[in-house]
Amino acid sequence: MDQPRSSAPPGEGGAGPVDTAAPGNPDKAPRTERGRRTLRKLLDAAAIEFGERGFHDASISGITRRAGTALGSFYTYFDSKEEIFQALVRYMSEQLRDHVTPLVQAAPDEIVAERVGLESFLRFVREHKEIYRIIDEAEFVDYASYRRHYETTVERMRQRLENGAARGEIRADAGEVHAWAIAGMNVFLGMRYGLWDESADIADVARIANDMLANGLRKKD
Repeated sequence: MDQPRSSAPPGEGGAGPVDTAAPGNPDKAPRTERGRRTLRKLLDAAAIEFGERGFHDASISGITRRAGTALGSFYTYFDSKEEIFQALVRYMSEQLRDHVTPLVQAAPDEIVAERVGLESFLRFVREHKEIYRIIDEAEFVDYASYRRHYETTVERMRQRLENGAARGEIRADAGEVHAWAIAGMNVFLGMRYGLWDESADIADVARIANDMLANGLRKKD
């Protein structure tokens, strides 16, 4: 039975974005729009602070200075530098998801969706280069957040592939291994053409990678 192209796994549309960037302590979650704006300012500032200085050299005062907020505002939402770092990893994962998902969902089929997804990911990396340093440091600062970032990303991809397979758009056995393989390719393409080289044509990179997904490496007759 065909499934509609608009069907999406949890976290990829439908009910709207979940506020996964809330502080670890539920009692410190903002309850007003003003508080949510302040929280986002702190997280955006933390992305720059951690991205430029790394976790160990970054400071709470540096975050609040970049955010233009009082030091007390930080402790309204977070208890420590470690806690805002954990929230930042979730926040950046959420930003990436929200950037890519609408474009992927609008694609006419799963093969095109993977090309559009990679292209939008590369554009996101060029605009948020700090994401690589922050996620890489998470492996040592907060391993649970590091692993969660990749597992939730790949899980959304796995469900997307399985939906595409159910619609008859891609091979019937597409699943977890395929999702991890595509995710690994995307991570390294993001490093090479999003982080290291801004001269490459993103659309062309995504087209070449997508052709490999669709047709493999077998020599063409």
